[in-house]
Amino acid sequence: MSSFSTETVTHVHHWTDTLFSFRATRDSGFRFQNGQFVMLGLPGEGRPLLRAYSVVSPNYEDELEFLSIKVPDGPLTSRLKDIRPGEPIVIGRKATGTLLADNLLTGRNLYLIGTGTGLAPFLSLIRDPEVYERFAKVVLVHGVRKIAELAYGDLIERQIATHELVGEQAARQLLYYPTVTREPFRNSGRITNLVSSGKLFSDLGLSVWDSAQDRAMLCGSPQMLAEMVDLLRRDGFTEGSSSSPGSYVIEKAFVEK
Repeated sequence: MSSFSTETVTHVHHWTDTLFSFRATRDSGFRFQNGQFVMLGLPGEGRPLLRAYSVVSPNYEDELEFLSIKVPDGPLTSRLKDIRPGEPIVIGRKATGTLLADNLLTGRNLYLIGTGTGLAPFLSLIRDPEVYERFAKVVLVHGVRKIAELAYGDLIERQIATHELVGEQAARQLLYYPTVTREPFRNSGRITNLVSSGKLFSDLGLSVWDSAQDRAMLCGSPQMLAEMVDLLRRDGFTEGSSSSPGSYVIEKAFVEK
């Protein structure tokens, strides 16, 4: 069996001139855990050019959804941004990644911290019933430059409360904290500054995170990841893995091109 399947795009949504999402059919044999990513590309001559994309859709849905930036000179996204429903894409059959609930110790609050398209894996996790069973609060923090880049805001703030599987849990337990750096907004500033100053926690009505009780997942720009890891380690958090669950995990397979 080939290590890739050819699927069909079913829907495309352009959020901004630099950000878009799309859905595609899902091979009946494809399995993944919420929070994981797959290799994705476009068919062509020879081996397709592939990039890692976190799956936006939860693992029980019939289609796969992805969120992508548009890089004008990007080898893949310069072409991928023009896809339309009915056209083919190539998806790897093996999902992987570190942003798994099983890689974390059970705790009090789970912080899902992402910048830009680093939001993608968390959109599957906030629709995972197990996540709400393991944590008292699920805090989704999304940092972007401009308001229009706050993709899926309506899903997070309104639609999820009526979700068939997690609606009641999300209404009670999910906290959403979007923050913008280059335009006036109700929350402004870089995530790392909001965490280090304590403003993030006070705005949410939560006590400052505690490594003995709280857990974190990180996905986003390399700079944010490096700075957040420094803050977490400073506060006593330890990195988790499949062999040794810890108090935070980080995803480095982030789509840049």
